[in-house]
Amino acid sequence: MDLNLTGRVALITGAGQGVGRGIALTLAAEGCAVAVNDLFPDRANAVADDIRALGGTALAVPADVCDAGAVASMVAAVQAGLGAVHILVNNAGVPPALRAGQQDRPLFHASCVADQLAMVALNLHGTLYCCRAVLPGMVAAHRGRILNIVSEAGRAGEARLATYAAAKAGVIGFTRALAQEHGGDAITVNAIALGAVSHEGIHFGPLAQGTDTASDPAWQKMARRYPMARGLGRLGLPQDVADAVAFLASDRAAFVTGQTLGVSGGYYMP
Repeated sequence: MDLNLTGRVALITGAGQGVGRGIALTLAAEGCAVAVNDLFPDRANAVADDIRALGGTALAVPADVCDAGAVASMVAAVQAGLGAVHILVNNAGVPPALRAGQQDRPLFHASCVADQLAMVALNLHGTLYCCRAVLPGMVAAHRGRILNIVSEAGRAGEARLATYAAAKAGVIGFTRALAQEHGGDAITVNAIALGAVSHEGIHFGPLAQGTDTASDPAWQKMARRYPMARGLGRLGLPQDVADAVAFLASDRAAFVTGQTLGVSGGYYMP
């Protein structure tokens, strides 16, 4: 399917690995000029290099999305280097320590306030800052796509992820409100809710290693919660998410806004 994204400028946050990297590569393959954001400059540069090696156009824009001033500077750099942002994908959402397995997941009452605030800052405030920075240009152009990557935890709840679930639920509400505000500007705002996704930054033990799932107890437990995992013999992949993003970023989805699309193998069915 030709999504007619050639010449559009896409900014993806948290794109240095995993789901964000998959989104960046896919949008580049569809013809977008891609601004690759990550907290870590080496990761942002590596993905931008990968895109250029494949013949695409990319710019690394490392920044901390929790810092409103840094976000404003990042968007200014994208505008100077690639042009006005047509597509924003708010993907950053997992703190580095949690992604690396260095941080425990305690019950909410046992979690520290600093960790709670950091989770909300990254997932909710970061999304607000990025949207605020790109919206004036989208309004002026009377065109835009905003995609917020959330979690099914924000819709279904998840034990030991209470603050994360709260932040993602906040993003879902924000998505709907922003869609209401900017429909008249021909800007669509949608969310994509994920479940478990296997990639280089998130590990599910044997599930991420391609082992014999039929005899793997961890797989059997996980598969009971993911209907499509049983049929396909796998969890979600970055490409599953990237394909949904590409569609919603295109003109084919011009009449779709304020929605939360589950790309989670049936983990949650509202």
